[in-house]
Amino acid sequence: MIRYEVGTEDLLHSRFAISPAFELDSLLRRLDRGGRLPVASAARLRPAFESLRRHTELDAVLALQAGWIGADFVAPPPAGLAQTWEDDLATIRATPPAQARAEIVTCLAARPTADPRVLALLDAPDAVSRLADALDHAWRALMAPDWLQLRALCERDVVHRAGVLGRAGWAAAIADLHTSVRWHDDGIEVSGMGSDQKVIPLAGSGLLLVPSAFNWPNAATYTSGEWPKTLIYPARGIAVLWESPAPPEPDALADLIGRSRARILLALESPAGTTHLARSLGMATGAVGDHLAVMRRAGLVDRARDGRVVLYARTAIGEALAASALTV
Repeated sequence: MIRYEVGTEDLLHSRFAISPAFELDSLLRRLDRGGRLPVASAARLRPAFESLRRHTELDAVLALQAGWIGADFVAPPPAGLAQTWEDDLATIRATPPAQARAEIVTCLAARPTADPRVLALLDAPDAVSRLADALDHAWRALMAPDWLQLRALCERDVVHRAGVLGRAGWAAAIADLHTSVRWHDDGIEVSGMGSDQKVIPLAGSGLLLVPSAFNWPNAATYTSGEWPKTLIYPARGIAVLWESPAPPEPDALADLIGRSRARILLALESPAGTTHLARSLGMATGAVGDHLAVMRRAGLVDRARDGRVVLYARTAIGEALAASALTV
């Protein structure tokens, strides 16, 4: 078990972030080891992954994934919620050669390889640049097509957690992060991380909380290395991508209020902003805003401000309509 010791300063300095590079790293691990994939994209991801292995130098990246050990420089810690893949890629390319060399040696010791092409690349003076190129190819082929929707789910999770935090405090915000995570005696405990208890004082630096799509259904921690003290957990609503195909089309509800408005109403299982809804549904932000305005006038949704974000939620009438559509 991991236990993060939390003080007053840690509560002030804890923060949320989104990590495109971590998501790509997690997806590559699943593809390399035959792990489970989101139902809706599995048919596309595996052939694309095999093509990348044949036509790029991706195998050298995979060689740096040894169990739960990995090279920090290929998945740098995120700075905040606005992190983009371009930010991560720039950080990867700027890795000092000495740091990259040390991490490569550690990873190869944990997971030796005899592939001469991989060993030659990892020993080359331009190893960092070539690994970055391979990661960029992987991002564009595997992650980019779904990233707006995945990012929207992570952003909605953060909005939800921030709302709970503001209303009820840290204990409540931590309570439903994951079944293995709990707030106990002024600390955050994460079970399933080994038989012995490892106590990690946050020492005033706070905890980095990162919602994830591809680490589902697990929680993960960073307690050493380049990352700050970090807890990674499955974003709310992400299980739908893993456990079933796309939700059924709301035909009866669509006949009543229109297909786009029906999709928006059903997507409001938890409060969300216009931008988040647009990204998750693949719709234009302006169109979502127009539909929400009509639905608000009709009494199906209401809105409230949460900090800088205006959140929309279903009213009692909206809840009844959504429930009836899902039971048809």
